[in-house]
Amino acid sequence: MDAPLAPLTTLRLGGPARRLVTAQTDAEVVAAVRAADAAGEPLLVLGGGSNLVIADAGFPGTVLRIATEGYALDGTLLELAAGEVWSDAVARTVAAGLAGIEFLAGIPGSAGATPVQNVGAYGQEVAESITEVVAYDRLLGETVTLANEDCAFSYRHSRFKADPDRYVVLRVWFRLADEGGLSSPVKYAEVARSMGVEPGQRVKLGDAHAEVLRLRAGKGMVLDAADHDTWSAGSFFTNPVLSDDQFAAFTARLGGLRAPAYPAGEGRTKTSAAWLIDNAGFRKGHGSGPATLSTKHTLALTNRGSATTEDLLALAREVRDGVRAAFGVELVNEPVMVGVSL
Repeated sequence: MDAPLAPLTTLRLGGPARRLVTAQTDAEVVAAVRAADAAGEPLLVLGGGSNLVIADAGFPGTVLRIATEGYALDGTLLELAAGEVWSDAVARTVAAGLAGIEFLAGIPGSAGATPVQNVGAYGQEVAESITEVVAYDRLLGETVTLANEDCAFSYRHSRFKADPDRYVVLRVWFRLADEGGLSSPVKYAEVARSMGVEPGQRVKLGDAHAEVLRLRAGKGMVLDAADHDTWSAGSFFTNPVLSDDQFAAFTARLGGLRAPAYPAGEGRTKTSAAWLIDNAGFRKGHGSGPATLSTKHTLALTNRGSATTEDLLALAREVRDGVRAAFGVELVNEPVMVGVSL
């Protein structure tokens, strides 16, 4: 019997699954994966549904919804079950006086998704604090533990994202820090500016957490069912990372404009997708149909209540193509595409 998927995603889009299985223990997760593999049917793993764009036709197989629970703190070592709500886990670590993930406050979704995407925001990413990831390896047919260095973390990427059909995350371990009630050093200029400090300074841990939540809410990036600006997948495009040659070609097209530029490793520079979108002429709220840019942030593509996935993708293609035409830079989607592509 078909099972609706749209209500399980933050975009509230997508058709039904042929079958939906909810797993509340690691053993149930593994059993469901093995059953799908044995039957030779497609499998989609679903956590908080915050980073998915699902086709209007739905998913022709089993959707495994991971609803496992488990939060264990031993000194500065944190263990999270994959199904734990990420924003709640961050709040609990802050309440415990531990720094390391406080600038990742308010990000929707589950803990198990964080290593897949190497979730990051406001100058912090999970790769900095993850010590190991426990996952079911579908190729080997067994549960494996991968140390941080084996996860191949990079900007919004990981070994798990590179091989999405192989691993199903079960648990994630983090090493946090006791900084005497202070945060990690503030790296992100917007946070430093809004808190009245210099980059590199530490602030009160609770203040850092509260400020990030305030900033995210102002951009429609904290879930609120009554606010259609939050009916999104968060940032729809990643910030482009350009080679030296690509960056030179890009800057040659800017005229009198000055684009944001950040070091991203030897011979690479990162620029801002939001800046590109805005300066290509796509303002907040752009669009006249049921899918528009957020009225609070140009990086979020939103469902105004009656959109289809195809409506959303049409908007995404318009923005992507407009940025390419204006600046010669190709925007890449951040959410996982299921049954569709740009």
